[in-house]
Amino acid sequence: MATFKAPLEDMRFVLNEVFEADTLWASMSATAEITRDLSDAILDEAGKMVENLLFPLNREGDEQGCHFDNGEVTTPDGFKEAFKTYAGNGWSAFSGNPEFGGQGMPKSLAVLFEEMMHSANSSFALYPALTNGATLCLDAHASDELKQAYLPKLYSGEWSGTMCLTEPHSGTDLGIMRSKAIPDGNGAYDISGTKIFITGGEHDMVENIIHLVLAKLPDAPAGSKGISLFLVPKFLPDANGNAGERNGVAAGSIEHKMGIKGSATCVLNFDNAKGWLIGEANQGLACMFTMMNYERLSIGIQGLGLGEVSYQSAVDYARDRLQGRAASGVKNEAGNADPIIVHGDVRRMLLTMRALNEGGRALSAYVGMELDKAKFSENDEEQKAAQDRVALLTPIAKAFFTDRGFETTVIGQQVFGGHGYVREWGMEQFVRDARIAQIYEGTNGIQALDLAGRKVTRNGGQYVAAFLADVRAWIDEQADAPGLDGVAEKLVAAVDLLEATTAELLRQAGDNPDAVNANAVEYLDLFGYVTYAWLWARMMVTAAGRDDDFGRAKLNTGRFYFERLLPRAGALAEQIKAGADTMMSLDADLF
Repeated sequence: MATFKAPLEDMRFVLNEVFEADTLWASMSATAEITRDLSDAILDEAGKMVENLLFPLNREGDEQGCHFDNGEVTTPDGFKEAFKTYAGNGWSAFSGNPEFGGQGMPKSLAVLFEEMMHSANSSFALYPALTNGATLCLDAHASDELKQAYLPKLYSGEWSGTMCLTEPHSGTDLGIMRSKAIPDGNGAYDISGTKIFITGGEHDMVENIIHLVLAKLPDAPAGSKGISLFLVPKFLPDANGNAGERNGVAAGSIEHKMGIKGSATCVLNFDNAKGWLIGEANQGLACMFTMMNYERLSIGIQGLGLGEVSYQSAVDYARDRLQGRAASGVKNEAGNADPIIVHGDVRRMLLTMRALNEGGRALSAYVGMELDKAKFSENDEEQKAAQDRVALLTPIAKAFFTDRGFETTVIGQQVFGGHGYVREWGMEQFVRDARIAQIYEGTNGIQALDLAGRKVTRNGGQYVAAFLADVRAWIDEQADAPGLDGVAEKLVAAVDLLEATTAELLRQAGDNPDAVNANAVEYLDLFGYVTYAWLWARMMVTAAGRDDDFGRAKLNTGRFYFERLLPRAGALAEQIKAGADTMMSLDADLF
């Protein structure tokens, strides 16, 4: 059966030893009170909560799914009660603004909490994840009146939030959306239109649901420059600030999905629903993108979390399942067969899973720290550099985490053999749940285009150059550090390869407008593998200072990454060198 224990030792290793996050927190007044002892205690409590409250609901939530009846959605048994406990213990306020009842925890700590949530119960985790995104947007852009009215209820978990972008005919191309917002003459707007794929758009766990809705004003410019953002509650707050009269928004149906079945994915119909403008008119996308860096990282972490629970389950199974004898001789003399963990192919699978998960955890924490600098740093230069770094790495984190997460859950299923294909063992659920993360919050192909187009070619590779300069500076500082034996040259070669391939991409883009689109996915994957290599090197240097089993296992896994996974980058570079011609020359009628 599936098993999960929060990987607290590895989380603390990354946060405290590799990145020394408490030093960063101490340097910024907004996070100065968060000590290493406090963060360790928070992770302990979070681990207990996800293991004991959320993980036991995961399989049954998948079996039951959500149910839709006459506009109302019922979540799986136990979800409503678990959410009440979750919110009652303050978890829904984790990263919120303390001015309105939040706890103000840094993103570098929140990413580890989010990973545990997605490992334990990805369907459940999506409800607070969408609320967190809504509160970030409101806190950054809403009027003081809206903040006072809505943020405390959202942080307390009495209310939840959504974001409503996609329409039946308009997914990535938001400029062609049809939802309308008509001023009512009293400072509010009448919102009409249909939105689809709305996570948590309707459910039974809270008293009110607050929708953040993209729509167009009557005089809006054409395209994406004419989109505004509105707050539209399910129930209009009464004079006491509680859920009152029903607003003109209702669920028309829920989707029947491949996975994340405990998460209600809704069609929402807005029929002259009252809404209030967030930010300035026609600046809705800018407001929404305030939360997108956070949300895309969070959805990337869904892939990471599912990869972790799949790995833990596969390791337990491989230790217990007896099949065949080890090639080097009998290992289990008391039994008629050896556990499958002795076989080279099983070890290949397990180490691939572990190396990708632990590399992803390091990148998650690193991006979380950059987000903290971008939000809280009092040094303008440091803040701007962090904003640029986040812009560069966010599409990589979202796409690479989820692609590798899906790969990892498939490998975990493979370790179980035939049992992995049977529902009661839980492994096929992780595969199904992980698959969506490659699609929503911007498909991974769109993430790759964002990286290769906006973040690389549009500025001539400046973000990449700054990143590689930091990596090379670290390599120079650690030239003789223990732990890098046999991998330092591989790391330098990988950085050189990324630099050269970036130059090749820029060259091709100057000659052929199709080059960026044709090479984007391979370029993102190449960037991901090289970034993991740098972070693995950092972990190996730190682990070399530990004389214990944890440190030895970390060094071994790091060497496996460099020897067996990093070589994938070379093949990706060759694909990019091939250019776009064979991809674009075939006539559409010949497909």
